[in-house]
Amino acid sequence: MDVLTVSGVRDRLGKALFSHVAGPDGPANRARIHNTPGTRWFGAERPIRVVHGDASMFIGGLRALLLQSLHPLAMAAVAAHSGYRGDPWGRLQRTSTFLAVTTFGTAEDARSAVERVRAIHERVKGVTAQGEPYWAADPHLLEWVHVTETDSFLRAHERFGARPLASTDYDAYVADTAKVATALGVPDPPRTRAELEARLDTYRPELRATPECRATARFLLIQPPLPLAARPAYALLAANAVTSLPGWARGLLGLPRVPVFEDVAIPLTGHALTRVIRWSMNPPA
Repeated sequence: MDVLTVSGVRDRLGKALFSHVAGPDGPANRARIHNTPGTRWFGAERPIRVVHGDASMFIGGLRALLLQSLHPLAMAAVAAHSGYRGDPWGRLQRTSTFLAVTTFGTAEDARSAVERVRAIHERVKGVTAQGEPYWAADPHLLEWVHVTETDSFLRAHERFGARPLASTDYDAYVADTAKVATALGVPDPPRTRAELEARLDTYRPELRATPECRATARFLLIQPPLPLAARPAYALLAANAVTSLPGWARGLLGLPRVPVFEDVAIPLTGHALTRVIRWSMNPPA
């Protein structure tokens, strides 16, 4: 049977990964995003296409979620309104589709996607358990989400990307992501890597590990909604996401460092896993 051949294994694994990430509408969305004629926000040569099209996004996305959870207002909005526990795959699929549309889709589709997200953000309001009001459309919170995603995707690609970029190209990547952030309502997003790192530092006094944050970390790292057979590979992806976090973030999350093991063994598993993902999801023509 074909399933027992190398191509059969590749096909099954690729379809399973794509289904989880893109959802049941994934094939139709992919065809629309890539095949619809029209101008794009980003040309084929832009760094954002290289980074967002690489398997390292699996590690970067998990790292971004862990970082984002450390802001109590952003975490409260996610916990109360996103349904990430009841429908984690649905949330992942909506996020991945948004990234794909704004990165690879037509300018018209990208603008429509941004407008839908902005409309959702306008409605997400509430008060934390500590009595602090939050609003998802707050430019300050939008920027936090943006800088954590950009930093995480950049660092994951730098470490695990198939074609790591030059430093100037990573600056250009940050500038590319700024276009999307501006459209979403961030007034002055960073446009170079140095500006990105400086902007992240400005948020540190606001960060803390709330009970919701720790619950999210446990959900992402220990209790993922996956079948038992898939959990070992996921655990290695999660380990690579954790080891790429800055030390201060790991301290807040209570994730200890194991120097020799994570300096040598863990990165090797990250390279192996991203190669497998790349192999399964990008079969030869």
